[in-house]
Amino acid sequence: MFKPHYPPHHYFDNKVYFITARTVDKNRFFNAREKKNLLKKILIEAGNKFKIGFYAWTILDNHYHLLLDVLKGESISGFIKTINGKSAFLLNGIEKARKRKIWFNYWDTCIRSEKDFWMRFNYIHHNSIKHCYAEKMEDYLLSSCNCWLEKKGVEWMSSVFEKYPIIDFTIGDSALHSKE
Repeated sequence: MFKPHYPPHHYFDNKVYFITARTVDKNRFFNAREKKNLLKKILIEAGNKFKIGFYAWTILDNHYHLLLDVLKGESISGFIKTINGKSAFLLNGIEKARKRKIWFNYWDTCIRSEKDFWMRFNYIHHNSIKHCYAEKMEDYLLSSCNCWLEKKGVEWMSSVFEKYPIIDFTIGDSALHSKE
C-alpha cells in the first residue's frame, strides 16, 4: 500500500525493512547514555506492541537505524509514530522543553535480497565507528552488535562482514550522520 509522504512510504506485509529516523536539524538530542537507553526501551515496547522483530539496531545522538521483520506493512507507520512520539514527549519532559519537535523524518527501504539484508546489517553495526562513537563495534553498547557476537561469535560476524562489505546507505547528505 502507498501513502502520500515525503519520502514516499510503500508498505508490504511479511517483509524485512531498513529504517532510519533522524532528529530535527540533526540536533544531538540523545547525547547521553540515559537518553539513548530511554529510546531503546521505547523501541522494544513498540516492537512488542506492533509485533515487529528486530534483526539489527543502533541508536546514536541524532538518528537511529533498524533492520526489522514486519508482518503487517501498515504497522510501520504506527510503530514509528509510537517511537518518535513517546521519545519526544518523555525527552521534552525531562528537559522541560514541552512541545519541542525532536524528530524530522524517517526513511524506510524494503529489503530486496539476501545481499541487501546483510549489507545493511553490517552498516548498522558499523555505524558507531563511522560516526566516531567507538573504535570497535563491540565497544558501542547501544546497538545489537554484542547480541550477535554472543549468539554467533566473532568468527561468524567477521565472515558476514567479509562476504557482504559495507556500502554507504546515507540519503545524499553526508552531514545527516555527522556526529558534529
